[in-house]
Amino acid sequence: MINGSIVALITPMDEEGEVDYLGLEKLIDFQLEEKTDGLLVLGTTGESPTLTEEEEEKILQMTVEKVQGRLPVIAGAGTNNTKETIRKAQRFAELGADALLVITPYYNKTSEKGLLAHFTAIADNVSVPVILYNVPARTGMTIPIPVLEKLASHPMIQGIKEASGEMDYVMEVARLVDASFALYSGNDELIVPILSVGGSGVISVWANLQPKLVHELVQDFSEGRILEAREKQLAALPLIRALFSETNPIPIKAAMKISDMPSGPLRLPLVSLSEEKLEQLTQVLLNEGGVDR
Repeated sequence: MINGSIVALITPMDEEGEVDYLGLEKLIDFQLEEKTDGLLVLGTTGESPTLTEEEEEKILQMTVEKVQGRLPVIAGAGTNNTKETIRKAQRFAELGADALLVITPYYNKTSEKGLLAHFTAIADNVSVPVILYNVPARTGMTIPIPVLEKLASHPMIQGIKEASGEMDYVMEVARLVDASFALYSGNDELIVPILSVGGSGVISVWANLQPKLVHELVQDFSEGRILEAREKQLAALPLIRALFSETNPIPIKAAMKISDMPSGPLRLPLVSLSEEKLEQLTQVLLNEGGVDR
């Protein structure tokens, strides 16, 4: 079981739009120095839909080699093709991923029966734990609680990244939490609320900028310093809102560029943050007094 603050790492690009592998190493060093609890690569924040298979494998391999077992490394392996997801999941495990994040199928939305069969087939064919990813705003479907109940009993399915933003759904998911099934916040503004019902941590976009702060927030709550965790969460809300003012990862890459961190341009169809939102984000970062570096 992975606990704490897991950063959903961006994929830095150079000015030609190619993966900036030196920049990636710098970002990993930063995360290690700032005491983050885990790294997720090849997720939505990492622009995975636009990465080639060769780039995906090189990013994961470099991350595993750089981390050297000091932190768990999770790889985003989900697609809307069950057979392809299994192939990627097996390959990512071979490359050293400690766990796999698998999103619900998108576009070719399936039935409850199909969803159960999809995740079960993946879990039956992998050698490392699977974390489900529920994000209906991206996929157009939510994992129904009866389906989740069955999936949570699978020995290779060990958690869910819950990013619906619906606390009534979170409360139902929380009933399934035990020593073998973890709940992770997929929304940076809901870390404390989800921890309060048994969450194990967060898979965070915000932690790209302030990993130490997000780590301390989760640690505070876990060690009983509830008021301190609450204060950190509430104080960060203006920044978190600015980081989601447009489609992720558009704002976080802009924020990292402003903060002189490896970032670079986005790959189409994503484009740069609008001038109005960029000005607002810059002001929030100035009010924050800079990033936690």
